[in-house]
Amino acid sequence: MTLSSLLLYPSLPLLPTKFTTQSNNNNKIKTLPTRFKPYSCLKSNHSSITKSHKLSCLEELKQAFPSKLSNQNNDTELDDESFQELVDKRCVDNVRMLIVDSVQHAKAGHPGMALGMAEVGYVLYRHVMRYNPRNPKWFNRDRFVLSAGHGCLLQYVCLHVAGFQSVQLRDLQRLCKLGSRTPGHPENVVTDGIEVTTGPLGQGVANAVGLALAEAHLAARFNKPDAILVDHRTYCIMGDGCAMEGISHEAASLAAHWKLNKLTLIYDDNHNTIDGPTTLAFSEDISTRFKALGWNTITVEDIHSNMNSFKDALCSAFSENEKPTFIRVKTLIGKLSGKEGTSKAHHGTFDEDDMKTMRQKVNWSDRGPFHVLPMVYREMQIQTDHGERLEEEWYSKLNYYQSKYPEDSVEFKILLNGGLVPGWESSLPKWSASEPVDATRGYSEKCLNQLAKVLPGLIGGSADLATSNKAYLHDFKDFSQPNSPWGRNIRYGVREHSMAGISNGLALHGSGLIPFAATFLIFSDYMKNSIRLSALSKAGVIYIMTHDSIGLGEDGPTHQPVEQLAGLRAVPRLLVFRPADGNETAGAYKLAVANRDVPSLIALSRQKVAAHLEGTSASGVERGGYIVSDNSGNDLPEIMLIGTGSELCLCEGSAKMLRKEGRRVRVVSLVCWRLFDQQPKEYKEYVLPPRVSKRVSVEAGSPMGWREYVGGQGWAIGVEDFGASGAYLDTFKKFGFTEENVTRATKSLLCD
Repeated sequence: MTLSSLLLYPSLPLLPTKFTTQSNNNNKIKTLPTRFKPYSCLKSNHSSITKSHKLSCLEELKQAFPSKLSNQNNDTELDDESFQELVDKRCVDNVRMLIVDSVQHAKAGHPGMALGMAEVGYVLYRHVMRYNPRNPKWFNRDRFVLSAGHGCLLQYVCLHVAGFQSVQLRDLQRLCKLGSRTPGHPENVVTDGIEVTTGPLGQGVANAVGLALAEAHLAARFNKPDAILVDHRTYCIMGDGCAMEGISHEAASLAAHWKLNKLTLIYDDNHNTIDGPTTLAFSEDISTRFKALGWNTITVEDIHSNMNSFKDALCSAFSENEKPTFIRVKTLIGKLSGKEGTSKAHHGTFDEDDMKTMRQKVNWSDRGPFHVLPMVYREMQIQTDHGERLEEEWYSKLNYYQSKYPEDSVEFKILLNGGLVPGWESSLPKWSASEPVDATRGYSEKCLNQLAKVLPGLIGGSADLATSNKAYLHDFKDFSQPNSPWGRNIRYGVREHSMAGISNGLALHGSGLIPFAATFLIFSDYMKNSIRLSALSKAGVIYIMTHDSIGLGEDGPTHQPVEQLAGLRAVPRLLVFRPADGNETAGAYKLAVANRDVPSLIALSRQKVAAHLEGTSASGVERGGYIVSDNSGNDLPEIMLIGTGSELCLCEGSAKMLRKEGRRVRVVSLVCWRLFDQQPKEYKEYVLPPRVSKRVSVEAGSPMGWREYVGGQGWAIGVEDFGASGAYLDTFKKFGFTEENVTRATKSLLCD
C-alpha cells in the first residue's frame, strides 16, 4: 500500500468541532499578520491599552512604584509604552511572590532559578509565544522547554496566570505533593502545557533541538507559498548545569549544523550551582563556545532593570535566517531574597525575616499568600486571546490547504492523527525457512524500509553506524538544510546521547513523527538517561540496537554487551525485544510502531540466523513469550529450554538431540519479558507450567533476571564476565554457547 492510495480512504478526523463550520470564503485565504513583527510588537500591543485599562491599574502602580508615579493624577499623563513597562514590572513582582508562596507552603522546592528568571518567563508567555491555553495541543503553537527543570515553579506560575486549566492556584499550593499536577520537575504526562519531561540537566536542550528539527522537517514537506501550515518556534531555558552536561554540547553542535534558526536557547547565567559558585569547576566562556559551534550569540546584561533588553535579543533571534540563537541572560539567582546571588538560593525555603523583607521590597506587605493581581490575569488574557485567534486563522488556512492540495493534506492529516495509516501492518515482510540466512539486523533493515513506504512519519538515523546498524531509509534523502530538509534520514554523527534526547523531542512534537535511533547495544549506556526519559514521558521512540552480544566477535570486550540487556529490561515501561529470526523481528516492529506512547528497544544480532526458525511467529511476539516447539503431547515436558535472539536456535538444536533420546522437551521464546509478564496468569502458566521445575535459559548476556523464569532449580546459561576478541563462533564456544554445551547442561539437570 502506498500513501497515494490513502486518498481512497474516508476523510480522517482532524478539525476541532468549534472550527469545522467556518467558511473559507470561496477558498480565498485571509492574509495573516507577519509571524514576528518589529520590536514594537514585543514591547506591547498598544491597541489593548485603553483608558479604562489604565484607570484599573493606576492605583496598583502608584502603590508599587510611588517614586515614579507620585505626581500622576490621571492616566493621560503616562504614555502607553511607559505604562506597559510598569505593568510588566508589577506582573513580574507577582510572579516572584507566587514562586515564594508556593515554596513556603510546600516547605520544599527550588525557588532560586525561578526567581532569577521571572522576567524571562513573563516576557515569553505575555509578549512572545503563540499558544492557546484552551487547546494546549494546538499543532502550530510555539514550544517551550525548561531544561533546567528544577526551576519548574517559574513555568507552573506562568501556566497558571496564562489561563491553563492544568495549573490552578490550588495546584500551586500542592507543589511536590503526591498526585499533584505540580511535581518537583516538569512532567508532560502530568501537566498540560508541559511539552517534555525534564530534570536531568541538559536533556531539555536535546529535546528542544528535536522539537525544532520536527518543525523544520515538516515545514519543508508541507508548506506552500500560499499556505504556510508549519511555522512555530522553540524556546528553551538552560542553566549552568545544563551547560556542563555533555549532552547539551552534542545537541547544540547538531542544531547549528542543521541550521535550526527557529530555535532559541536562553541561558540563565547566574554563576551558581548546588555546591557553590561556578568558579569551583567552570571557567569557560559559554558564549564563545556556542559561537564556535555556529550559533548567533547575544548577551543580556541586566534584565532585572531593563526587560526591553531581553526583547531586543529576541528580535535579533527572529531576524536570524540560518543560525539558532543563544541568548545569555545574566541574572541573580534567588532574586529578592536574602540568599540572592548565592548557591544557598538554589533550593529550600525562606525564614520569616527574609519573607518580610521580600514583601517590603515589592510593596506586597498587605497581600496574603497566593494573591494574584487582576492586572496580571488581564495582561495574560491579551496574549491568550491572540493565541486563540491565531489558531482559528490556522484552521481557516488548513481548510484552504485541504481544498487546493488534497494529496498533501491527506498525508498531513495522517500525521496529525498519530501517523498510523489503516493496514500499515501488512507492509511488514514475512519470511519462510527456505530464504537466505541473514543477521537480525538485516531483517530489521527490510522491515524498516517497508514501513517507511507506508508510515509518513517514520524518521531517524544512526550515530555514525548506519551501514553497520542497517538503519537507513533507502528511498529517502538525508535531512539537511538548505539542501533537503524534507529528508527522513538523520545523520547524528558520533553523538549517541543527544541522538536519544533529540528523538524524544521528535516523538513529543505531537505531529505523528515516529523516530528511530540506532547504534550498537553497548553504546546504549551513553543513552541510558534519555531512554529512561522516553519511558517516563511516554515518547514512542524506537531504539535499534545491533551487535547485541559477545557474538559480534572480533571487536572484543569493549564492544561486546554483557550487562546492558539486564539494565534496560529494568527500565519501567520500556519494551525490550530480542528477536530470534526474521519473523520475530517483524513482530517486534509491529509492536514498537503500534505502541506510540511506549518506547521500544530492539536488540539485533550481527551474526546470521535463520530467516524463519521453525515454530516462531510474528504474532507470538505480541505476548512476549510463547511455545516454539514441544514433543510432550498430552503430558508435561520433562524440561524446558528458554531462549532469546540468536541463542533460540541453540535451544531448538539441543531439544532435537534430547528428543532423539526420548526426552520430552519444550522450547520457549521469551522475546520480550515485559510483555510476557503482563499476560494473564493462566497464559504464563500454560507456557511455563509451575510443575515443570527443570528449566534452562540460554542468552549470551548477563544471567541477571533469568532466575524469575528458570526458578530455584533451573539453570541460566549466560555471560558473567567480559567477552573476548575472536571470531564469533570461537567466542561463543569459549563461553559455552554451543548446542553441545546446552545439551550437556540440560542432561546434567535432568539427572539431578
